[in-house]
Amino acid sequence: MENSTENSASPAGIGGISRRRALTAAGGVLAGAALAQTAVPAFAASGASSDADAIVVGHGLAGLVATAELAAAGRKVLLLDQEPESNLGGQAFWSFGGLFFVDSEEQRLMGIKDSPELAWQDWLGTAGFDRGVGDPGGQDYWAHKWAEAYVDFASGEKRSWLHGLGVQWFPIVGWAERGGGLADGHGNSVPRFHVTWGTGPAVVEPFEKKVRAAAKDGRVTFTFRHRVDELIVTGGAVTGVSGSILEPSDAARGKQTSRTVVGDFELSAPVVIVTSGGIGANHDLVRRNWPDRLGSPPKFMVTGVPAYVDGRMLAITEQAGGRIVNPDRMWHYTEGLRNYAPIWPGHGIRILPGPSSMWFDAKGRRFSSPDIPGYDTLHTLGSITATGHDYSWFITTQKIMAKEFALSGSEQNPDLTNKDILQLLSRIWQTPEPIQRFRDKGEDFVVATSLPQLVAGMNKLTGDNLIDLADLKRQIEARDREIENPYTKDVQVMGIRNALAYPGDTLSRTASAHRILDSAAGPLIAVRLNILTRKTLGGLQTDLSGRVLDASGHPISGLYAAGEVAGFGGGGVHGYRSLEGTFLGGCLFSGRTAGRAAASATAT
Repeated sequence: MENSTENSASPAGIGGISRRRALTAAGGVLAGAALAQTAVPAFAASGASSDADAIVVGHGLAGLVATAELAAAGRKVLLLDQEPESNLGGQAFWSFGGLFFVDSEEQRLMGIKDSPELAWQDWLGTAGFDRGVGDPGGQDYWAHKWAEAYVDFASGEKRSWLHGLGVQWFPIVGWAERGGGLADGHGNSVPRFHVTWGTGPAVVEPFEKKVRAAAKDGRVTFTFRHRVDELIVTGGAVTGVSGSILEPSDAARGKQTSRTVVGDFELSAPVVIVTSGGIGANHDLVRRNWPDRLGSPPKFMVTGVPAYVDGRMLAITEQAGGRIVNPDRMWHYTEGLRNYAPIWPGHGIRILPGPSSMWFDAKGRRFSSPDIPGYDTLHTLGSITATGHDYSWFITTQKIMAKEFALSGSEQNPDLTNKDILQLLSRIWQTPEPIQRFRDKGEDFVVATSLPQLVAGMNKLTGDNLIDLADLKRQIEARDREIENPYTKDVQVMGIRNALAYPGDTLSRTASAHRILDSAAGPLIAVRLNILTRKTLGGLQTDLSGRVLDASGHPISGLYAAGEVAGFGGGGVHGYRSLEGTFLGGCLFSGRTAGRAAASATAT
């Protein structure tokens, strides 16, 4: 068992946090002039010491859900974030909107037989909990309990709760993370990835509306450009926050903003909920926590999240006594593209592949099972890093790309995001425009009419001449021979035929089986795939109420956490791997749980 020390080091490793106990006169004047639109009212009754009933740090999805729950219970909330209003909704806004449901109406419509028992089997086989599941002091003790609660939620009220808020889903259920080959091992036994109609923005929308309505009623105050630098602890309880007011910014959503300080602040409340996200944009922290089991950390990675996903609040919360567990568990993708039109620094986009592209390492050696597109993300990540190179290759055809490639992100799926049915239907007869643009403009694509031209382009792109034409041709032809029969020993070809047995894949995600070197399916396409940073699976350990625990396993009075900063619940609800569609869902579930618990704790 790797990195299983119970008093795990902070992934942030940030120390020496300065205490700001009062607004300076100059800072107060400057902040008041610059940030009048986000001035903080004194919510408490005359003579009381609190500025609000609760403070929520982070205005992403988990923060919005927690705030909505608090406001619905009549609490007055300060919602703080270091970013401007344009970033309300956080990372969730940029997401594909995938949600994990069990035995849903959409699954039954597609003929999928699912059950809570099967989902729990898949979750356990995927998570691999092995760090003190039965020990209340273990890193996986609360993570396992959160996992049980989450699978129950996904099997029960999750869909009806969201549907009641106006959320709807594309009727074809996706089949992500198909696993490592055994029934009780990693992966989804059946399709469970439900794409929200409207993608990530449609998941954020109902909670943003609730919070904005509460702000109009005076129950919520937005405090944008307020960067928390410290949690204030009084008598062992968290009683507020202090930090820096950053200069105003009119930057568009996702764009990097300045860190120029124009003032200080200190705010008090009997409850603080930390919902600040993970570490995905901080490559130094990613590398610092990279586990040995995934090989050496890549020297080059593209970034799947905006620059504000910096992990600061992990160390700040640890400084206040919170316990960080499983910091070595993380979720990064292997199919990253360099964005030809980046929004944030190092902006990468992930290909969500169907099962047919051939996958090769940097030297042109084909990966074996389970390193097949869409099967086992982290195993493939380890296989790539073991080669000593930071990239790998898809070799595919235009026919496969047109049918099987999807791109992560709401902005890369305008048909789904804008709920444009005609544009969505156009995928049937043409390559989706965002994918075609990446093929034409992206620096990671090589297009050719013959294999020799393709190999020459691949070697030119990387400049290292690692691909041998004869060897690559031998491997592709061997695979192509397996297409001629209805029987095969090639595991990937078996997977293609398994996919074609599922109507959802036949309709939208799997091209008919064909030879890669069939000129009628061309042109040939090679795609250089980069490692794409994304999610933090470990984090602040919380109990089933979302209360942050200290090193001895006791709740810290007044302190809660939700979303990615809490490992989506318990400090690591996913264990080592994700079944996909569970990140947004983890923010929804943990944000709702923490919000309701904090509302109950502040009842009078």
